Amino acid sequence: MMETTHQADNDPRLIVEQGVAARVAAIAEPVLEGLGFRLVRVRISGLAGCTVQVMAERPDGTMTIDDCETVSRALSPVLDVADPIERAYRLEISSPGIDRPLVRRSDFERHTGTAIKVEMAAAIDGRRRFRGLLLGTDGDAARLRRDDAAAGEPAEVLLPIGEMAEAKITLDNAVIAESLKRGKTQLREARDEQARSARKSKPWRDTRRNRADEACPQHSRPNGNSRPAQNEGE
Repeated sequence: MMETTHQADNDPRLIVEQGVAARVAAIAEPVLEGLGFRLVRVRISGLAGCTVQVMAERPDGTMTIDDCETVSRALSPVLDVADPIERAYRLEISSPGIDRPLVRRSDFERHTGTAIKVEMAAAIDGRRRFRGLLLGTDGDAARLRRDDAAAGEPAEVLLPIGEMAEAKITLDNAVIAESLKRGKTQLREARDEQARSARKSKPWRDTRRNRADEACPQHSRPNGNSRPAQNEGE
């Protein structure tokens, strides 16, 4: 059986889980914060066996494969001890993706000008689902310019974030183009960092040592065997 900063205290999740997923979230969130990450969402799926998906990110919205592995190694033993789910399950750590869920007020602020879709936990004026352009926030509510407003209905609506069951970015050409642009920027920055590292001077080494020292085998085993040491399990 089977992911400490104070960022989350200042910017809490306003859209939260219920039931078993909420128990998992309560366990995962402090572990993530201790590693410098933020919890986005916990989702439990029963398809092809039970999967517990923990979606996380850094405060700047990034999440690499290495980050996912770090969270998985830290969170797995904590969940094993707490045992919040009564059956065997697979733990999956993931990044939010470009059609990410919006759960914090800062998420809505950061993605102002983006098309989103919202499902409310309870109907507002007889409607639970809304789609349109995110115009920003007003307190703990999101302002949406609807693209599905019928004749006579207001084009703009203010939706309390804490009363939403789900909110997420709608994939369109603008979102995809922005994601590609961000990916290219990150790749260029990584290449620049590699180039800077390559230009750094090599550490000074004493070249006056005895040639007999240079002949000594490197990484020999403690028992004197001159074969190169190998990692456990090789």
